[in-house]
Amino acid sequence: MKIGFVPIDNRPVCYLLPEQIAAIDENIELFMPEREFLGSLTGYADIKKLFEWIENLPELDAIILSLDTLAYGGLISSRRCPDTFGEVKSRIERLKEILSQKNAEIYAFSSIMRISNNNINEEEKEYWDKWGKKIFNYSYCLDKYDEICKKEVPDEILQDYLKTRKRNFEINKIYLDWQKQGFFNTLVFSKDDCAEFGLNVQEAKYLEKLGGFIKTGADEIPLSLFARAIKGDIKIAPVFLEPEYKNLVSNYEDISVEKSVFGQIELAGCRVSTVDDADILLYVNNFKAHQGEIVMGVDTESFNGKWILPDTPYMIADVRFANGADNQFIEQFLKTDFSQNFYGYSGWNTTANTLGSLICAAKIKFLARKYNDKAFKKLEMIRFLDDWAYQANVRQMKPDEKTIKSLIAPFEKIVSGKIGISPDLDYKFTWNRLFEVEIEFN
Repeated sequence: MKIGFVPIDNRPVCYLLPEQIAAIDENIELFMPEREFLGSLTGYADIKKLFEWIENLPELDAIILSLDTLAYGGLISSRRCPDTFGEVKSRIERLKEILSQKNAEIYAFSSIMRISNNNINEEEKEYWDKWGKKIFNYSYCLDKYDEICKKEVPDEILQDYLKTRKRNFEINKIYLDWQKQGFFNTLVFSKDDCAEFGLNVQEAKYLEKLGGFIKTGADEIPLSLFARAIKGDIKIAPVFLEPEYKNLVSNYEDISVEKSVFGQIELAGCRVSTVDDADILLYVNNFKAHQGEIVMGVDTESFNGKWILPDTPYMIADVRFANGADNQFIEQFLKTDFSQNFYGYSGWNTTANTLGSLICAAKIKFLARKYNDKAFKKLEMIRFLDDWAYQANVRQMKPDEKTIKSLIAPFEKIVSGKIGISPDLDYKFTWNRLFEVEIEFN
């Protein structure tokens, strides 16, 4: 099967993870643009070169598109890009012309512009470091109370922000028109970093009312669409390790863990089933009371039950903490001989991020026509070292590229012994920050 894939940006989880998952089935030929064409934390994607790359693609079965990359230069760029509505509209109309010439199913997603509740401008416009929380409050109150709150944001800043929102929203309505014309096989509008109320919530409701397909999440959605493009009926049964708390809402999301699980299974083109009827069990290490977050100093009760290996195919979504693994669960899990019937582990960033990538890899492994066990082990090595070793432990030590290899070495030894491979690894911070680490096989 031949699949074209345009990622959100050049982060490891956006650019490298799709390649790592695709390698599990050697029957899948994945076409991706040069990494240098894609956007970074501060740089925009080279849209001209991406358009040329799409034009020159061979005949494919499916094309998976992050529309923000092609319209604005990336997900982050969609919040910063100064281009007018007319300029963006002209650009995406050219994209439609190019894609119309391709005899391939098109799976795409576009974000509903997020509203971060903080004064951090790392991924937003410059003024967010002073006015971010107040813009969030304005948006929250306007949606919740249907009235304009006390003016706390200067007019010129608020108007600039609202103009950018309106531009992106109008572009999303154009995509929805294309969907109704049958242009997309699947079109998803993603809700990134959600709260209960806000202009982004209003927009989501409006698009849904018009027939739009709305999903909470962002970075994992291209992988969910990748899974959806792989045809095959798989039944997945969720098993919550804290079943009485499955209705709680995760950090950065606006739906319950249970609804997030069901939604991700269905978006991946799989079916939710009972345990007795399942092809694969999806164990969810969910939280009590609230989701923890180690890097933010937010604790929660770790897993304190007894993990018993199932005798049927299974995978594990570790969402007790956001941005990293539950140490107590992993320490118990790694004491078992878990390799038989194992279809993957994930615990990165948000609940939706974890689920989307995990289900994608499990589906591809389950349906693989030419299974590559070495590629699967490589993927799992990266996930355990990233989600457990780095995010839940080494990241708190504030490493740099000189110290991280020695700090992560004890974890590397444990994981190598359990996975059964001993690669030479390097670690780097692609975006020059601690939020994500890139694990490189030499």
